[in-house]
Amino acid sequence: MSLTIPFTKMQGIGNDFVVIDALQHSELPANLPEFARKVNDRRFGIGGDGLILLEPGESAPFRMRMFNPDGSESEMCGNGIRCFGRLLQDHKHLNDETVRVETGAGTLTLEMLGPGRFRVDMGQARLTRGEIGMVGPSDQLFTEVPVGSGYAGTAVSMGNPHLVIFVDDVAKVELETVGPVLEHHPEFPKRTNVHFIQVVDRDHLIQRTWERGAGITLACGTGACASAVAAFVTGRANRKVEIRLPGGKLEIEYLEDGRVLMTGPAESVFEGEIEV
Repeated sequence: MSLTIPFTKMQGIGNDFVVIDALQHSELPANLPEFARKVNDRRFGIGGDGLILLEPGESAPFRMRMFNPDGSESEMCGNGIRCFGRLLQDHKHLNDETVRVETGAGTLTLEMLGPGRFRVDMGQARLTRGEIGMVGPSDQLFTEVPVGSGYAGTAVSMGNPHLVIFVDDVAKVELETVGPVLEHHPEFPKRTNVHFIQVVDRDHLIQRTWERGAGITLACGTGACASAVAAFVTGRANRKVEIRLPGGKLEIEYLEDGRVLMTGPAESVFEGEIEV
């Protein structure tokens, strides 16, 4: 027996998602990883960098789940949670300008700044191996450590793991070659997202990303947060920066209490139905 499932195709600075409102359509396939692989396929499915489900929460009004194109479930997605907020707006699930959302990285707060523009309190940046989910001494930092191929990396968790590498010119990085190698670096038993960062000045960074389970993407919100944190802790940038990614720009602020604020857009592209 087939299911017909309504969806909304959405994007946040080029990071695109298939988003399903499970508050309005709660019947979903039992095998969500397989479903994610199908819908995210750009040739045989809808196409996207991830499948996002809008579900009722337990300790907060709403819950966001996100599945990568390879079917793995991610703890969090920064551009995805802004799209999640936009769908809450569009489907009239909101009564206030702020809302709390459960994620695999904890409960986060979204603030609606205007039509399609959001500020997200992304929670605490985590800097120790144990907090990031790396091998080695749990209380040890991983800052400017050689990771192979002539690169040194800094590890940060925004609820999901990130490896940030500073280079003189991100355009010269052979991301399709080095990205998958570093994603599976033995320091990260659950794999990691990989970001190459070029410092323009203390207020502006340029980012290119290889995402865990997705490959090269036009943007990564949690990665932008991690990169801003890494730039500050290594003395390269101020606490508040603008990051230019291939798909657009994000404003990131690393607060003195360790929390990170992310501001950026999200929009709906089209709606449709998929039969599975």
